[in-house]
Amino acid sequence: MSPSRIAARVQRIKPSPSSAAADRAAELRRQGKAIVNLVVGEPDFDTPAHIRRAASEAIERGETRYTQTAGTPALRQAIADKLQRENDLCYDPRHIIVTCGAKHAIFNAMAITVEPGDEVLIPAPYWVSYPDMVLACDGTPVIITCHEDDGFKVTAAALEAAITPKTRWLLINSPTNPTGASYSTAELRALADVLLRHPQVLLMMDDIYEHIRFDSEDNQHILAIAPELRNRTLLVNGVSKTYAMTGWRIGYAAGPADLISAMDTLQSQSTSNACSISQAAALAALQGDQSFVVESARIYRERRDRGLELLNAIPGLSCRTPGGAFYLFVNCSGVIGRKTADKKILETDTDVVLYFLETAGVALVAGSAYGVSPYFRMSIATGIEVIEEGCSKLAAAVAALS
Repeated sequence: MSPSRIAARVQRIKPSPSSAAADRAAELRRQGKAIVNLVVGEPDFDTPAHIRRAASEAIERGETRYTQTAGTPALRQAIADKLQRENDLCYDPRHIIVTCGAKHAIFNAMAITVEPGDEVLIPAPYWVSYPDMVLACDGTPVIITCHEDDGFKVTAAALEAAITPKTRWLLINSPTNPTGASYSTAELRALADVLLRHPQVLLMMDDIYEHIRFDSEDNQHILAIAPELRNRTLLVNGVSKTYAMTGWRIGYAAGPADLISAMDTLQSQSTSNACSISQAAALAALQGDQSFVVESARIYRERRDRGLELLNAIPGLSCRTPGGAFYLFVNCSGVIGRKTADKKILETDTDVVLYFLETAGVALVAGSAYGVSPYFRMSIATGIEVIEEGCSKLAAAVAALS
């Protein structure tokens, strides 16, 4: 038998479980089945009108050609202004790069720094793409399991225990996909103190959900708390979640000159610049009226509260109150071991999610996709009426178990 033509680094990774779940839900809909889709992690709002207008105006001005690989000077300056205004962080635009989404920035950062044998510390539950991006770059993902009793957040003690001489990166997402966990100033200070004892470890902060927060707690950036980490920290963010611009594919990274320069070089030989029209739209997003950001966060909070009320009323299911993002990470241990109408035992959270999909017509993602079981993720980036319908169907499906 001839060897595979596919490189080993690609064979090591798997398709995104959340994308697979969304595809399965779409397939069932095409078959005529009514599906309540609570999978997709993107805002259900339209991109604000002034941002859409800015894109149209850019087209009419002929801004349809290549930009600098790292992004237009205007957009990089706007990002620098945002970091100063909102995060109290001063960055020269030369130390900022615009990418084709935040995922692109994370992948490129791994690609320029990770070599065989290097370890990347990833707290779990994690966004599904993190471990596979590390594997694709020949690194070793090291998973730090974060327990529900700790708010699904990595503790200083757990971080200290996980660091080895091979550790290259610690990757922190706050608020977190899938749990909505949001690190406090005190928690970030404790993690920073650990990192300061291990100067070989780089820190990547995935801040993509930073504006979707529900608590009134002081949420300083870790670099405002521990500026001495700046020379080994990469900040990753984008406009997708904050401004309902997922399809526009604009992310960015800010960090030390050598990392940004290497990312620029790699990007110049792969994607080149991000879409010029999308960059014009992102400029308008960062510089324009921010009332959409406040209002959308308010609506997400209403959805969170209603979803929590309904889910926690279902025997066998429970959910912590998330501090941000637009997901509920639901503990389903209370239905593990129960039987369906056809006498099948639900042994895993994957079984539970498949049961809800096939029996109740509710699409979710199993917690195992995020590195922790038995849980499932429910997206609340949809209308309250959809959340209510989904929870009603889940309650009926649980009640039918024996």
